[in-house]
Amino acid sequence: MSAKKEDRIREFAYQIWESEGKPHGQAKRHWEMATKLVEAEQTPGKTPAKRVSKPKAAAGEAATAAPIKSRASKAAPKAEAEKPALLKPAKAPAKAKPSTTAKPAAKKPKA
Repeated sequence: MSAKKEDRIREFAYQIWESEGKPHGQAKRHWEMATKLVEAEQTPGKTPAKRVSKPKAAAGEAATAAPIKSRASKAAPKAEAEKPALLKPAKAPAKAKPSTTAKPAAKKPKA
């Protein structure tokens, strides 16, 4: 095995190890996975895997194509409605409704 190939396998194995949360005792499995990735990367003539398409609309639903947007329109959002949900301020939680059950009347002390 060439030093360059071994270095590439080591890089992949490390990335796999990190992505799985750095578990102990998985080095052999990570190395094997990385070896397969490097071999697939170096094999000429193989086409990359096809993307899985979204499921087609059901018979009762109308399938409409979404309009194609240019990449330039994604670069700068124009309105707050386009901001990701994580950047929007959180809504305040709803206030608790007062209890509708009657509370027993307090007894007056005898004088």
